Amino acid sequence: ENTAAHHRNKLQHTTAEKFYIEACDDGAGDVLAIDRVSTEVTLAVRKDIPPSAVTRPMCGIMGTIRLVAGMYLIVITKKKKVGDLLGHAIWKATDFDIVSYKKTVLHLTDTQMQDNKAFLSMINSVLNTDGFFFATDYDLTHTLQRLANTSPEFQEMTLLERVREISFLSSSCCINGKIFDWNIISRRSCFRAGVRYYIRGIDSEGHAANFVETEQIVQYNGAKASFVQTRGSIPFYWSQRPNLKYKPKPQISKSVNHLDGFQRHFDSQIITYGKQVILNLVNQKGSEKPLEQAFAKMVDSLGNGMIKYVAFDFHKECSRMRWHRLQILVDMVAEIQNEFGYFLVDSDGTVQLQQDGTFRSNCMDCLDRTNVIQSLLARRSLQSQLERIGVLHVGQRIEEQADFEKIYKNAWADNANACAKQYAGTGALKTDFTRTGKRTQWGLLMDGWNSMIRYYKNNFSDGFRQDSIDLFLGNYAVEEADMNTPLHEPKDWKFLTLPIIMVVAFSMCIICLLMAGDTWTETLAYVLFWGSASVVTAGVILFNGRDFVDAPKLVQKEKMD
Repeated sequence: ENTAAHHRNKLQHTTAEKFYIEACDDGAGDVLAIDRVSTEVTLAVRKDIPPSAVTRPMCGIMGTIRLVAGMYLIVITKKKKVGDLLGHAIWKATDFDIVSYKKTVLHLTDTQMQDNKAFLSMINSVLNTDGFFFATDYDLTHTLQRLANTSPEFQEMTLLERVREISFLSSSCCINGKIFDWNIISRRSCFRAGVRYYIRGIDSEGHAANFVETEQIVQYNGAKASFVQTRGSIPFYWSQRPNLKYKPKPQISKSVNHLDGFQRHFDSQIITYGKQVILNLVNQKGSEKPLEQAFAKMVDSLGNGMIKYVAFDFHKECSRMRWHRLQILVDMVAEIQNEFGYFLVDSDGTVQLQQDGTFRSNCMDCLDRTNVIQSLLARRSLQSQLERIGVLHVGQRIEEQADFEKIYKNAWADNANACAKQYAGTGALKTDFTRTGKRTQWGLLMDGWNSMIRYYKNNFSDGFRQDSIDLFLGNYAVEEADMNTPLHEPKDWKFLTLPIIMVVAFSMCIICLLMAGDTWTETLAYVLFWGSASVVTAGVILFNGRDFVDAPKLVQKEKMD
């Protein structure tokens, strides 16, 4: 209890007129005062807090948001220490509270109250997704190399101005009796954020869907090294709307100039990371083939010497459990990886090496295949880093260090799961290979289960998840006392009628089989009639699949694609 109280190092004082947020750190004198009527935020001092205020502990403020009932304050009520990075404590926000500025919602109509509840459940849905990490005295949102090269103006920016969603994994490891810290940080872009099938490709600014920057950091005896990779959706205009089929066919837009957004995307990548090597892991046959061909063609059209394109058909190369063939790709890019190097600072704080380029990996979702490849490239970089900073002896291999190898593989599998849960709604596939180095029957079974869960979520709950993300990020702004939110779009008659007809027809078919008629011909006729009715209805439902999935209501994604 004492430890928990120590971790909640702020106090929230509530009165009828104001919220007062007080830091309990030594030397902290100012108090943040938030007016519940005007919403004005000012600085006050402790003596301004009325004795009648209701006080409770808290860990921090997530932010504010306007809903139908008015403004709400989102506070972090619980946090958990998940590790240290370069001597700074890293925390995970584990519990939140959404506090209304208004003292009552009686001024709302029944419909408005329902809408307000729906919006609150959306905010809670995002807050309950794992992935809110923070440090109070360190900028987690940027790589070591960027922080080392930043201008004084950047250093003066508040941490709030640099915020991104983060996955953080930390381990204290030992090889040859030498203890070192090893971390993986994945930073998910808040631009073009969303769920698997509703957010693909890029927007007009060149922001790619599911763009994640992953940094691996190792620290020993004051020296620190970092290796950065990126992943992101195939960066041109394409979509893959859910339509009840297991794998909807990707559609490349024919009405826009792809090269403009494509060039913007890679211009920003080159400015941020330097040279780019694209590792495109999609299938080179079937429905994914046109995407691979279009990607290769656009890289050629761009003619930028800073960009190299490598296509590797992951599923074809690794079919029939031939996972050792991934080494083909690692060997193919080994020379370029050596040229890119990594960021290294010695124990005196002097920068010894800079990373001169990154690998930008993608598959269709940029989750499962991508994570496997990223873990292999990161291990190769770590081998060189550990030799350079004196942890590994010459000739020693990471693969031979059984204890560390287990930590390494499990951490990368956990990283895959964290990224996948945010985008696809389930843990990642193929993590048995990442964890063990080989594909297992149990892993295939778990992949099948996760694929079923993904199918259900992608078709029947992702519209709500997408709306939740759009609301949370401000892509959709709620007007106070709004009478006409998009939450009440009427459903087409087909939505209820056809599923009922299909269920009734299928039930009658089963009943006819169980309760046979006087003759077998009569039974067969009934079974064929009701069976045909259920099959035809199912066919009509599949043909109109888009009308039956849970689609986003708040932001029209067709306009954004």
